[in-house]
Order: sequence, then C-alpha cells, then structure tokens
Amino acid sequence: MGFLNWAAGRQVSVLSQYYLFSRVEKYGPVVRFNSLHSTFVIVVSPEGVKEFLMSPKYTKDNDYERVKTLFGARFLGKGLLTDRDYDHWHKQRRRMDPAFSRTYLIGLMGTFNETAEDLMDILGDNADGKCQVGMHDLLSRVTLDVIAKVAFGMELNSLHDDQTPFTRAITNVMRGMVETRNPLLQYMPGKQAFIREVKESVKLLRETGRECILQRWKAIQDGEDIPMDILTQILKGAEIEDGCSLEDLIDNFVTFFAAGQETTANQLSFAVMELARNSEILTRVQTEVDEVLGSKRDIEYEDLGKLQYLSQVLKETLRLYPIAPGTSRALGKEMVIEGVRIPPGATLMLNSYIMGRMEKYYQDPLVFNPDRFHPDAPKPSYAYFPFSLGPRSCIGQVFAQMEAKVIMAKLLQRFEFELVEGQNFRILDSGTLRPMDGVICRLRPRAEHKSRK
Repeated sequence: MGFLNWAAGRQVSVLSQYYLFSRVEKYGPVVRFNSLHSTFVIVVSPEGVKEFLMSPKYTKDNDYERVKTLFGARFLGKGLLTDRDYDHWHKQRRRMDPAFSRTYLIGLMGTFNETAEDLMDILGDNADGKCQVGMHDLLSRVTLDVIAKVAFGMELNSLHDDQTPFTRAITNVMRGMVETRNPLLQYMPGKQAFIREVKESVKLLRETGRECILQRWKAIQDGEDIPMDILTQILKGAEIEDGCSLEDLIDNFVTFFAAGQETTANQLSFAVMELARNSEILTRVQTEVDEVLGSKRDIEYEDLGKLQYLSQVLKETLRLYPIAPGTSRALGKEMVIEGVRIPPGATLMLNSYIMGRMEKYYQDPLVFNPDRFHPDAPKPSYAYFPFSLGPRSCIGQVFAQMEAKVIMAKLLQRFEFELVEGQNFRILDSGTLRPMDGVICRLRPRAEHKSRK
C-alpha cells in the first residue's frame, strides 16, 4: 500500500488467507463469517470493491480504533489512517496534498538518488559473489532514511548505523498491531516483556515526532526558510483547525513515518525475490535499464516514465504480494451483495491478496508475469487495489513508486543477484506482508559478471 493503506482493520493473518481463499473458491465471491457477536464478510467481487471503496458513504470499520493505541499507549491516534470521520479526514487529506504534488515529488529526485547511492556503496562492498546479504534489512534502512529526510528533515543515516533504534521500533509496533488482534494477549504469561518493548517503541516514535514538530515550529516562528514537506503540512493543520493539540500532530508524524518506510521496503524485497527466481524477466528488465540509463549515476524524473517494464515488474509484485492484504469498511444498513444478505453493523473486508490470486481474474495467477500490466494488456476492473481505491486511496502511492523505481533501477543497473539456497518463499504478516526469510542474496557487480561469460 505505499503509505496509508496498510492492514489496520480486522485483517486475518497470512496463514488464514489460504483458508479464506478456499472458502471463496467453494462458496463464491461473498463469504460471511460470524464470530461471537460480530459478523464480517469477505468480498472479492469487483462490483463489491467498486461499491464500497469508490463511495465515501462507507466508513472504515470500528476495528481501526484498535491501532489508535497499542497496549494502552497512544499510537496512531486521530491520524490520517485511523480517522473514521470522513469530513474531518477529508480536511486532513487536503492539507497534506501539497506535500505529494507533482512539483514537490520531482524535487525529491536528488534525495532518492543520493540515498540509493549510499545503498549501492554498501552492496558494492559485499558484492563478491560469496557474502550473504539480507536485502530486506538493507532496503528497510534505505527507505527509513528516505522518509525521515524528505518528510521530516531528519538525517538518520541508518544505512551506516546498525545500532539506530528506529528500524527495530517500527518492526515492534508493526508486530504489536498484529498481536493486538488477540484481546487476551496482555493477560497471557510470557508476553509482558514484548508488550513493554512495543510501548517503548511507540514512546520513541512519538517523542521523536514531538521533537521534530517543536523544532520546525520554532523555525517557522523565526522566519527561516522551510521545505513544503509532510512535516510542514502537518503544522499547517494546527494553524487551521481549532482544538488541534500537539498530540494530534504527532499522530500523523507516526503514521507517515511508519507507513512510508515499511511498505516500500517490503515491495522492493518481494521484487528482488521474484526477479531472482525468474531469470528471463530479470534479463529483460536489466536490458531496459541499460537502454534507458546506461551508466548514468543520477536518474532523472523523465527517465522514470521510460522504465515501462520496470513499472510492470513493480505492479506485478504488488498483485502477488500486496503489502496490505486489503482494507475494511463498516456497513450501516442491510444490503444484498451478490445474492448474499449482509446484516447492518457487519464489517466488510475487501481482499486484494485473494483477488490477485484468483483464476477468475488472472490467468495462471501464481505465475509472476509482468506482461499482465503492459499498457495494451486487458485488465480486470476493480480486482487490483494495492493502494486501495476511491477517495481514501493511498495519498503516498506516487511517492512510494517513484522511490521504489529509483532504488530498483540502480540495483538492476549495478548488480547481478541470486538467492542463497535453502530459503523458503513464505510470507510473514507483521502488520504488513513481508518475505519471511528476509531475501538473503549473493551479489556480483554486473561488469564483473559479464566479463566472465
């Protein structure tokens, strides 16, 4: 989901996705489940997706309340992800829009390039064909450095500092989001240490947000030049909205900080995993990168549009591995969907993970095939929504894909990579979907590789 569409609703674990898939295959595109006093409905119908995501009249369900706090500590609060009041959310969204305008995003290309170059230098130091490199870990660090710098003016330098607490803090809070699905967790023996660690991670993120906000606010008061970044837009909200507290501002800091790092890193990791498993696709996308970029160090905005096949690779990655399995909506009144009566108060789960793997919508759905997203290829309507759809679609999706394309293009330009033997290709649900084994690779410089052929 890029930024703001990761699984905060009553999402089930990836292990359960296989069970849900089997129920959908057996009973059809709308499957109702009853749990105690609650009813939730899996909807994998394009008509249902269109109805519930394209209209603002269906609000996010009550389960989004669950991540406003984690184990009693304020986490996402009233931020853009968790705000269920459409009118208030819309005001927040409009204030954030300038930070994601085309003009501002083009201005970020320098940061994308420089931070990606830091990653290439680290990979180059280990590209001897023997060293084992944890790609997910490094990609998590580079995307953390990017979001910290371009959104909040922070120089974390986590690529060169493996002791930075931020990557672990984000991992902890994302895992905490998963664990809070069990309301009895805090009463279970052996879980108290984990809960304390999650609460400390939340505290770190929120205290960092408080410090950044107060420093930026002082800069504004002192008349200093400031960037039109996410942090500035957060502060503009305080000037406009009556009763907006410092804690409310920190809510959006934490929302963007966590979501902007985690989701892009996971997408890139899955893309590396699939390219390493599909040599013909890897060769084809490397050929395109060579033709568009050659040995160019700094990728320009205009180059991104020319990397069409790389765009297809990234889209196909999100079809098979949507970073959030889906999103959810609350149903206010009784409806009939695909002939199934849904009672009022039910939670509707629109599942991109399942729809992306259904033969009904994609031929040979488990095959990684970027040609599905060729501009001239037929595409099913309302079956692909890794960034959600409609008014509450991800505000940062263009940002995320620009960042992903720059990093991926440089990686393809410089290195050959292969997966270390013995890894599995299972998916871990850690609040977002990520490769369980971390995509451990061996790398070689491409020039060296070619000279050996």
